Amino acid sequence: MNLAIIPARGGSKRIPRKNIKAFCGKPIIAYSIEVALSSGCFDRVIVSTDDQEIADVALQYGAEIPFMRPAELSDDFTGTQAVIEHTINLYQELTKQNVKLACCIYATAPFIQPQDLQKGLQCLQEEAADFTFSVTNYAFPIQRALRVNASGRIEMFNPENFHIRSQDLEEAWHDAGQFYWGTREAWLSGKPVFGDYAVPIKLPLSRVQDIDTIEDWKRAEWMFSAWQKEKLTLNYL
Repeated sequence: MNLAIIPARGGSKRIPRKNIKAFCGKPIIAYSIEVALSSGCFDRVIVSTDDQEIADVALQYGAEIPFMRPAELSDDFTGTQAVIEHTINLYQELTKQNVKLACCIYATAPFIQPQDLQKGLQCLQEEAADFTFSVTNYAFPIQRALRVNASGRIEMFNPENFHIRSQDLEEAWHDAGQFYWGTREAWLSGKPVFGDYAVPIKLPLSRVQDIDTIEDWKRAEWMFSAWQKEKLTLNYL
């Protein structure tokens, strides 16, 4: 059995009610649910939440809520991996069905596409990896990053790279924060997702935006609206 698990607790602080806040016309969690369902990758799409309102919205868009998440796994300090482990273990216990693969999909990932999930699943199986997850490249070489020191002046983290052309520096990547495929054994072992047993699924910068603050949210809506207009134009042509 392949399980999609969408963590969505109710206690977000920086953006209140973040996981069900309206994003370009519908609750932001709806995008993750709908893409998971349409991808054809999953036997079940589950939302892990401690919040009844979030549960009601998730059910409305087609997800399942087989159980509510306990309070001890819903605070500001609980990591994603602990939530995924809890969901896999309890789901198996209640249904007597074995989970083979599980994919964590964040509730605030409106840019995710079915083909991204499909590619992640394919790579996980073909590469015999423990995890596959979405990444994107940094827009600027991290080797030329700057810091503002205690005196309010600028310093380079790596001054030796000042005279090296940007195109001659190694490209760097970061977690795109959308989805994380993993085998049951990898999730339950507590093995970190980032490692040489993981395969990256590369996404374009135009489809990646962290949403942690109101400013992030506004930028994401601008990007999403532009992306949708581009898709409509291409379909029309």
